[in-house]
Amino acid sequence: MVNNMGNGEELSSLKRIAILRALGGLGDFLCIVPALRSLRSSMPWAEIVLIGLPQTKDLINRFGHYLDDVLEFPGYPGLPEQVPQIQHIPEFFSKVQSQHFDLAIQMHGSGLLTNSLTVLLGARLNAGFFPPGQYCPDPVHFLPYLSHESEVKRYLRLLEYLGIPIQGEELEFPLHESDMHALSAIKEKYELHPGEYVCIHPGASVADRRWQPEGFAVVADHLAKQGLRVVLTGSKRELLLTQATANAMQFESFNLAGCTDLGAMAALLKNARLLVCNDTGVSHLADALQVPSVVIFTGSDVNRWAPLNRALHRIVWNEIGATPTDVIDQVEALLRQPNSFKSRMTSMHLAEAG
Repeated sequence: MVNNMGNGEELSSLKRIAILRALGGLGDFLCIVPALRSLRSSMPWAEIVLIGLPQTKDLINRFGHYLDDVLEFPGYPGLPEQVPQIQHIPEFFSKVQSQHFDLAIQMHGSGLLTNSLTVLLGARLNAGFFPPGQYCPDPVHFLPYLSHESEVKRYLRLLEYLGIPIQGEELEFPLHESDMHALSAIKEKYELHPGEYVCIHPGASVADRRWQPEGFAVVADHLAKQGLRVVLTGSKRELLLTQATANAMQFESFNLAGCTDLGAMAALLKNARLLVCNDTGVSHLADALQVPSVVIFTGSDVNRWAPLNRALHRIVWNEIGATPTDVIDQVEALLRQPNSFKSRMTSMHLAEAG
């Protein structure tokens, strides 16, 4: 079902596009990269601006080929991602409205709270999703929100509805030379060689999404018995979790929580044999880097957040809780894939050469 935004004349009139996605997680951003890629491919002339949280600014350096700028969002009453800076909200709307966007796309949740916010941006056209039975800014350019839809496919479906061709469902995370340089000292210190180590990531931004450290320890020991080095990863705030995992292990591990920035973490992960983690940002990073992973779901929607490639990324979910045996079964399935690491490295080198 394509509306009048699908004809060439209408698309060519969209010179400035605002995207509302004021969510703070890495996975929240990576899940809209296929939509950003499709927008840029169809409208290379357009200025595309993300309205997001301050931490999103760091991603502009990696995704400048899709985004031209980020406008910092001061928060909004009712949205839980940050405490609203009420005193800055009028100034924010005044600044955005003065930029006269041609199109504002709401990519922030169901629209229950964010559709009115999107309209206040003052764009000529608005598009997005609305909860059935609730406020819909424009029935021509808004679709009903499906709560259990894949977060990646959701926004591609919207763009297709608007008449914008889709350029694949794959996630992306560009690696820079500086990322490899930041990792080099760590690789030398711990003698980490590509394909000879696994990453175990026991943390998650939301406590309810964390599998127990003891479970990760059992899986890590199983991998160590096979001669793979175990690298524990996480942020500084997750040091207690990685340490708890290390303490529960029988074999040696290397605790790198808090030792890598995002770029170095991505470089570390790219060279890993596989990743075992909770449903959190690093699982989407592995998806973007095409690193095999086993993702444990404990308190989130599998249909919405699981990677789409279920051959490369194995999902473990159980209503009564995942067991180490469940996870190890999926780990073994990935390890049995013939020459999976060599194929991935070959593809990466070909892409770099291209």
